[in-house]
Amino acid sequence: MKSSEIRNKFLTFFKKKGHVVLPSSSLVPDDPTLLLTTAGMVQFKSIFQGDIKPTYPRAITVQKCARTTDIEKVGHTARHLTFFEMLGNFSFGDYYKKEIIPWAWEFLTKELGFDSSKLWITIFKDDDESFDIWHKDVGIPKERIVRMGEEDNFWSAGATGPCGPCSEILYDLGKERSCGKPDCFIGCDCDRFLEVWNLVFMQYHRDEKGVLNPLPKKNVDTGLGLERAASILQKVPNNFETDLIKPIIDKVAEIAGVAYGKDDKIDISLKVIADHARAMVFLVSDGVLPSNEGRGYVLRRLIRRAVRHGRLIGIERGFLKDIAAIVVDVMKDTYRELEENSDYTYHILASEEENFSTTLKQGLNILDSIIEKEKKKGSLSLKGDLVFQLYDTYGFPLELTREIAEENGFKIDDKGFEKLMEEQKKKARSARGQASFETAKEIYTEIFDKFGENKFVGYQKDSAEAVVQSVIKGNVFAPRAQKGDKIEMTLDQTPFYAERGGQIGDTGLIETPTGKVKIVDVFMPIPNMYVHRGAVEEGFIEVSQKAKANIDTERRAAISKNHTATHILQRSLKKVLGNHIKQAGSFVSGDRLRFDFAHFESINPGVLKKIEKLVNEKILENQPVRVYITSLEFAREQGAVALFGEKYGKFVRVIEVGDFSKELCGGTHVDRTGDIGLFKIISEGSIAANTRRIEALTSYNALNYVNKEEEQLKEVSNLLKVGSFDIAKKLKSLLDLVKNNEKKIKDLQIKIAKYETNDLISSAHQIGDFKAIVEEVSLNDMDDLRSFVDILKNKLGEGVIVLGVSSEGKAVLISAVSPKLVKLGFNAGNILKEVAPIIGGGGGGRPEMAQAGGKNPEKMELALKKALEYIREKSDANISDK
Repeated sequence: MKSSEIRNKFLTFFKKKGHVVLPSSSLVPDDPTLLLTTAGMVQFKSIFQGDIKPTYPRAITVQKCARTTDIEKVGHTARHLTFFEMLGNFSFGDYYKKEIIPWAWEFLTKELGFDSSKLWITIFKDDDESFDIWHKDVGIPKERIVRMGEEDNFWSAGATGPCGPCSEILYDLGKERSCGKPDCFIGCDCDRFLEVWNLVFMQYHRDEKGVLNPLPKKNVDTGLGLERAASILQKVPNNFETDLIKPIIDKVAEIAGVAYGKDDKIDISLKVIADHARAMVFLVSDGVLPSNEGRGYVLRRLIRRAVRHGRLIGIERGFLKDIAAIVVDVMKDTYRELEENSDYTYHILASEEENFSTTLKQGLNILDSIIEKEKKKGSLSLKGDLVFQLYDTYGFPLELTREIAEENGFKIDDKGFEKLMEEQKKKARSARGQASFETAKEIYTEIFDKFGENKFVGYQKDSAEAVVQSVIKGNVFAPRAQKGDKIEMTLDQTPFYAERGGQIGDTGLIETPTGKVKIVDVFMPIPNMYVHRGAVEEGFIEVSQKAKANIDTERRAAISKNHTATHILQRSLKKVLGNHIKQAGSFVSGDRLRFDFAHFESINPGVLKKIEKLVNEKILENQPVRVYITSLEFAREQGAVALFGEKYGKFVRVIEVGDFSKELCGGTHVDRTGDIGLFKIISEGSIAANTRRIEALTSYNALNYVNKEEEQLKEVSNLLKVGSFDIAKKLKSLLDLVKNNEKKIKDLQIKIAKYETNDLISSAHQIGDFKAIVEEVSLNDMDDLRSFVDILKNKLGEGVIVLGVSSEGKAVLISAVSPKLVKLGFNAGNILKEVAPIIGGGGGGRPEMAQAGGKNPEKMELALKKALEYIREKSDANISDK
């Protein structure tokens, strides 16, 4: 049975049982406690916690997941993967154990055709209810139901959050897959008993102190591993030989010129590369970029491990792009975004691979050398300073050093490494350890539970009649607030836009019969709950009063212009730079707009002008801006652009700018592009690896900016005494003149210096058998000074030279010693070490030539005097030695 058939059968089966089919959420979760989406329940976490009321009691998904907790096991076992698909059905306070347990059995044995005699069941040790259902209702023999402890049969998505006992369904792959130990049974880490489906009975919430608190309603969360089910139904010995992964392995083997199934070590590398390729393609497609922290580092580590395993099987060229293309081809029918983002994904992977290849080659050579030396010493430990040097000096990843060390039977001196990391004040620890999660304040949940969603009328109206639902003062409910109080308040309906999707919240005024509240911000702690933040300016307000809510229309209009301009900008970027352009963030206010996007190089001024011109062309065309609600599926079919990581419901709001741009968006916009007036880019630059930022202005703000630039231009024009359009020509002429004059001055200085050499040589100090030139000269350029010293050396013959230069508050010394005197013990570097402190500096160099700098030019005469004394003393010492 093909993997695609398993997916379809699962969705069809549970759809018939009243479940709503929902799309997979992004691998980037909307949850700061998690780096990645690790399970199907992640997108429903706020529902399980009771923070949000579900709009449907039952749901099903095919969820893309990524986990790296067992990354070292990938390729070594039949089942471990970093990327996998989880088939999940969920009940939000609807059905429970009595329903899901028989359904799971029915689906596996009837729909998929699993051999029931090979299925085993595990339950939590105290879960008698599940035992009775499995045994009495489903008919599983008692001996095939195994009770397990909390470590195995109590599930949670993280250290905190929803959790509960679970029941696992395992498939016995036979004694031939056993580890051979006499006590090999369920719970053994070998490959005999394969966990296929986990039924989680979510009834608790674990808080930060580890306390289990009952959830408002009992829920069901299940996860059926697609790759594992496919391996059983396709009768292959592991996940890697299923139709999901084997085509990728075949491509890697083809590139490497090796065969799969002939050598265990080669097979491990083939499996690692194939698995990691799937993970990295999906991560990049979901907007993750390689970096040194958080999920970006997870991606970087996957790429580096894949590249290293490529080298182990003889792949010396860049190959990730070719492998990624196979991943896209295998998965594109289920995950259309892979093909849509393919060019961008290929470039990011190829770029990261190229950057790492040099580091890998250098690091491997050094590490191999270190391991060989330690082996000869009889040591099986790599010292912390050696590991740190690889990491700090050569950029070689610690995890890779550890992995290679362990493959060679070595351990790493972690304490020594960590000590050096602290001493160097290295970057903060793993983003996983630093993450903190704060759910919506309890007070907001109480309000939401009481009143439900607030109606937003701001798309149609600038003002609205409303009723004050609640007033919050100092994080507690207040029945009343008076002049001077800073408060938060909710209304039954509001025209105020709440900050989201990059657009800032509205400001304005809320009036009741007894008072006025100036609103400075509006936010949404819970979806569709609008909280207005402000201060009472006049009188007082009370809960249940009627109110008139008025937004600042001028500010809203400016925001709307900037937001529509952002849409036109994104489409223009795609048109000019390519379809790989993906939004990485945005900020839309009344003053300006900011747009962050994934792109791998700087944009030259000419191309930037082309982008700006295209945006303005669309504005001048005065195209209509159409807004409509449609299904997510239809919007995607029509090519509407969705934001990476954003959660969308079944129906979405589409913003269509003429026939030019089409995006999913909840923000406010102009009616026609001509309303924007003018668009002006004011900056473009890098904000992170492969991420650029454009800042721009529209309407009167853009016009004011252009006017200021014009004023500056006129001022420069007046200074140069030419017309505005001749400024560049005039400046070029002046710069050429300056350059020519500088060259003439330099040529004159060299000529003067040549004459000075004769004077310096004639006034040289005779010290024994050689001469010493110790003088201050007037040259400013260091290159000229070195050339001057070379001329002196050639003319002087055997001798010592020490020259000083004072310029612009700085002092420079340069010293030279002839080869014969070097053999006699004279050293240019030692001379300057002796005298440089006098000018407030230091320096050094070779015995033949050295230079030093200082900040006290007024002491140059004293320093040169000391230099001459030192040379004489050194000469006298040499004579004495003879």
